[in-house]
Amino acid sequence: MFLSVLITFSAACNRGSSPPKRYALKGKVISIDKNAGAANIDNEPIAGFMDAMVMSYTIKPATTLDQLQPGDSITADVVVESEKYWLENVKVTGHSKPPADKPAASLHIPAPGDEVPDFKLINQSGKPVSLHQYRGQTLLLTLIYTHCPFPDFCPRVSHEFAAIDRQVRSDPARYGKTHLLSISFDPAHDTPKVLRNYGFSCAGTKDPTLFAHWEFTAIPQIELPDFADYFALTYKEEGGLITHSLSTAVISPDGKIFKWYHGADWQASDLLQDVAAASRVPSSLSNQVSLLLRDPGGPSRMFASLKNLEETQ
Repeated sequence: MFLSVLITFSAACNRGSSPPKRYALKGKVISIDKNAGAANIDNEPIAGFMDAMVMSYTIKPATTLDQLQPGDSITADVVVESEKYWLENVKVTGHSKPPADKPAASLHIPAPGDEVPDFKLINQSGKPVSLHQYRGQTLLLTLIYTHCPFPDFCPRVSHEFAAIDRQVRSDPARYGKTHLLSISFDPAHDTPKVLRNYGFSCAGTKDPTLFAHWEFTAIPQIELPDFADYFALTYKEEGGLITHSLSTAVISPDGKIFKWYHGADWQASDLLQDVAAASRVPSSLSNQVSLLLRDPGGPSRMFASLKNLEETQ
């Protein structure tokens, strides 16, 4: 059943110029990201499209998000066009209020300037590593599990990381200043051996020097809840498969969030631009950068300042 749904999903995503397909959705709002114009929705099975799962959906129009709260039950139309999908005609059908002694559940959203905790990981060689050991480099991390079957989820972000790795390897000046981490949230299955083979498959090579720049790691089960909360990861295991959201972060050399992506709406070129910007910002300016990036007009002013600085040197 799951395979047939996946085939239907893949076919819908590869019709090219065909008219958009529409599917009826029922679900519950898990969390809202107004900056990204999206929400994580725990949807019921969608006939002809997918099984029940938690997914991040862009909401159109974005002003609809002002009417939503975590816990709301909704109906909507899932619109699928080429390789993109979003929700339209979102309607609230019920409100779910938490008990008086418990706050409403909400995900932590990584924001520019946030200090990244020193999470401990196990890499493809079975060695312990931690996030703080990469300080001094711009760190790109993305969350995956190795047998994810959705082409627009883990396989896609791993494909983009492979493109980043190839481009950075061709530029020795950038190679030593960046590091890539693919982090599995399925430690029971994704052992060091599995991660190693997955890494070779993603990179299209069996050269072990791959792992000097791009490591494949797993978060231990004991740290997974805090790790998932920090990086706004939602996941649920069902029948051997994990339905999950996507999370990719650019961490500046001082160990703080430079930029965070909540879905798959990015390409290798976007992260490479982030790497260039993050590596050119002195750590003493991190607080100013944080304020600029929170301001809608801030990024353009920041890059203009960097350009002026470069021209005077």
